[in-house]
Amino acid sequence: MAIANTALTATAKRLLPWLVAVGFFMESMDTTILNTAVPAIAHALNVPPLSMKAVLASYTLSLAVFIPISGWMANRFGTRRVFASAIGIFTLGSFLCGLSSNIHWLVAFRILQGGGGAMMLPVGRIAMVRAFPKSELINAMSFVAIPGLVGPMLGPVIGGAIIGYFHWSVIFFVNIPIGLCGLYMAYRHLPNYREEQNYPLDIIGLVLFGSGVALLSYVLEVFGETTLSGREMLGLLGISAALLAAYGLHTKRTAQPLLRLKLLAIRTFRVAVSGNLFTRLGIGGIPFLLPLLYQVGLGFSPIESGLLIMPQAFAAMSLKLTMPLILRKLGYRTVLVANTLLLGATIILFATIDLKTPVWLIVLMAFGYGFLTSLQYTSMNTLAYADVSDHEASGASTIASTVQQLAVSFGIATASLATALFIPERLRATEAQMIHGVHLALICLAALTIASTIVFVRLRPTDGASLSRHKVAVPAV
Repeated sequence: MAIANTALTATAKRLLPWLVAVGFFMESMDTTILNTAVPAIAHALNVPPLSMKAVLASYTLSLAVFIPISGWMANRFGTRRVFASAIGIFTLGSFLCGLSSNIHWLVAFRILQGGGGAMMLPVGRIAMVRAFPKSELINAMSFVAIPGLVGPMLGPVIGGAIIGYFHWSVIFFVNIPIGLCGLYMAYRHLPNYREEQNYPLDIIGLVLFGSGVALLSYVLEVFGETTLSGREMLGLLGISAALLAAYGLHTKRTAQPLLRLKLLAIRTFRVAVSGNLFTRLGIGGIPFLLPLLYQVGLGFSPIESGLLIMPQAFAAMSLKLTMPLILRKLGYRTVLVANTLLLGATIILFATIDLKTPVWLIVLMAFGYGFLTSLQYTSMNTLAYADVSDHEASGASTIASTVQQLAVSFGIATASLATALFIPERLRATEAQMIHGVHLALICLAALTIASTIVFVRLRPTDGASLSRHKVAVPAV
């Protein structure tokens, strides 16, 4: 099918990475800010803190349901309309969340907010893949990856400051000026790529896959913090597996399935997507464990803990331009295998931090980890599109974004499991017990990270050559 698009001006090309980054930043920071404010919001709404899990889970469920239709929406209505609408819906949802007077309205508006958030990253990626030549995609994607690191790091600091000095609703209102600015810029400059011929939405596939993924996301979201018994959680996982298996059978009987799983036959795409999933089993839990180590184990305040994590973001931003050079010089296979091993080794170093560790050394380790993490995400996210055509971009982006969302949930669930195993009484654990338990959990996550190199060794030395064989022209972002 041919792709219809508006002319991509030089200004639009410069602003496109910024627009996608703005959407990604709002989405990535939102949940971490809210996590910090859970006790205060629960007190203000007069509900038990455990009930606030519904506020967090509702957003995740909304993402799981709406991400799979993002590719179809972009093909049908165009990237500009869908991306701008996504920012508008997310901003409206944030505003209404701030006005909520009870937990039921808050959950409802979080679902609305998640519906907008689900469209921003995958549709933004579709626009990026179609707007930039593959030789420029690494630079553009490395810039967009930064908010994914900055948002979760700034979230606890900003959230703590807001709760300390303002009303809890301000947590949602901070998105409004950013969203309005992004909405204006998207309508003004974002290219409107769409398919000239479209196909009907796969309703049966949406019901099967959406229900299965939503149920799986729910179990992962409430893992370790729910009144559900182990048998009940296994039952929910069984239903989820049955729904997803039914969707797999459905895709073989329909010409245009919701998710084009045939794209997984493209080796580089399959390795990038599976690598993203398995690598995040280890590194995905680090943002959960480090604050636990710093605040409960070492006695730092939430703001001090956030400041210790922020060097990761500074590394990602300051070394952004070196990443395309590394990929061009060494190739994707060498970079992903070596970088994954280095990530595992760095997590082991975090497991040596104790009360005697100087702050400057923690900062140095965080800086190195930030660079390695950013290089990992940039490499995996760009490799996914190395052999994907423009026509296949929307389907590839939808699958990649869906897997990434699940990978984040898997990573947090893995960290929760490791914490429960090694710190069974973490609410009453002493500082020494907490430090020792987090150290063991970090070593466990490091082992998982190192094991994920098995996925990347399947790459060939020439894989990704279309992305890195030419000298990369750095866009003015």
